Amino acid sequence: MLEMLDIDLYTPEVLRNPHPTLAKLRVEAPLYYVPHIEMSSKPWLLTRYDDSIVLLNDERFTKDMTHIPGKEKSRSGDMMMQAAASINRHMLTVDPPDHTRLRALIHKAFTPRIIRELEGRIQEITDGLIDEMLAKGQVDFLTSFAVPLPITVIAELLGIPQEDQEKFRYWSQTIVLGGLENSKPDEVAAAAIDFIMYFHEMFDQRRAEPREDLITALVQAEEAGEKLDQQELISMVFLLLVAGHETTVNLIANGMLALLQHPEQMAKLRDQPDLIKNAVEEILRFDGPIGSSTMRWALEPIEMYGQMIQPGEMVLASLLGANRDPEVFQNPNQFDITRPPSKHIAFGNGIHYCVGAPLARMEGAIALNMLLNRAPNLALAAEVDELQWNPTLLLHGMKAMPVTV
Repeated sequence: MLEMLDIDLYTPEVLRNPHPTLAKLRVEAPLYYVPHIEMSSKPWLLTRYDDSIVLLNDERFTKDMTHIPGKEKSRSGDMMMQAAASINRHMLTVDPPDHTRLRALIHKAFTPRIIRELEGRIQEITDGLIDEMLAKGQVDFLTSFAVPLPITVIAELLGIPQEDQEKFRYWSQTIVLGGLENSKPDEVAAAAIDFIMYFHEMFDQRRAEPREDLITALVQAEEAGEKLDQQELISMVFLLLVAGHETTVNLIANGMLALLQHPEQMAKLRDQPDLIKNAVEEILRFDGPIGSSTMRWALEPIEMYGQMIQPGEMVLASLLGANRDPEVFQNPNQFDITRPPSKHIAFGNGIHYCVGAPLARMEGAIALNMLLNRAPNLALAAEVDELQWNPTLLLHGMKAMPVTV
């Protein structure tokens, strides 16, 4: 039986380097039942590229919790469930036609032109953070650089005052990691409620006094006569804050770690900075910021690899596993920044493809090139096997990354 394999995806060793284990699953159990709660359920995990593409586009699965067969409605007194539900009505948690409408609305407020205009500001923020690191000599790369860069960018884009930005890092981490780990439900609920109250007030302010920011654009956004309702507004801002910085934090940190572990590739990129876009794509493929897809639930019985997925059961695609599938990528375990453009799925696939991918790519490219140029002596201040990683299949990132500069 596939579920009888003696595999633990949550040991520190596997979280640090899941690729050998995912390779074993691709061969021996391409559909694996994970005996561990992830995102509120024990999920099935697909590890092959072709299977992952199918899942991400298969209408036999739903992303909408209200459509899960046999799902009982949460109790009104369950604060964590109620608070979580109130900020989870966004593009990643609905099916068409709601998804189509929400994505059309966000595209009006999150255009390629807006992204391009951020380039100079991203460079300015990056320069300042590097100055601060160089002055200190030894820092945690995450808290000193990889975290503040994207959260400052997305917060400024939304129109959040600088003095409030630290709140959002706390709210985001508490809600996302607390929810994924099913820990500290009272803290998760309290963070969600604080988040909701803060933005209800900000929405009212922007309606009364519009500004040149994304919050105003979202409040005013219309498509075919429809606007975002209050819950959708809250959920959309939460999605943008989380997707706008949590994933980019891991892209920058995982990318720097990969370059530090492959000095010949780092030297090549330093000598040929025009390779940066290609390098970012290889980082995304090789050790991307997202470990698995977000939740999908079967709407009907589905048979795969001799197993029966029952209605209401969760199925995830391992994006890390898919992106090193040897059936699709030549020498998949080799980190090569000159690899021809690949069809990796680090940002997903299909209609739920990450809307913030262009911004994440730009931030990653600017950050890594400027670091190689301005901090040429940057080095790990700990052994690789001492680094601790987040205990979740979803977010593939470190808890801390001590470096000297």
